Amino acid sequence: MNIVMVRDALLWCAIINFGLLAVWSLLFPLSHEWLHRLSTKWFRMSIEQFDAINFAGIVFYKTAIFLFNLTPYIALRIAG
Repeated sequence: MNIVMVRDALLWCAIINFGLLAVWSLLFPLSHEWLHRLSTKWFRMSIEQFDAINFAGIVFYKTAIFLFNLTPYIALRIAG
């Protein structure tokens, strides 16, 4: 496996992960009540807690994409 293959794989991982992030970010406000009702069947939480958990999850996932996909991709792009 060479640098070009790793770089391409990181780019595709970033694209796929940003797609999943976009779906999550759009699904959350568009079907907020339905998702909250679904979640409260398993876990007891208020709407504020549900919003905070989802917002923190979106921020964490976005940070992880930058840290684990885009930063190595940019480093390999510069080095290659």
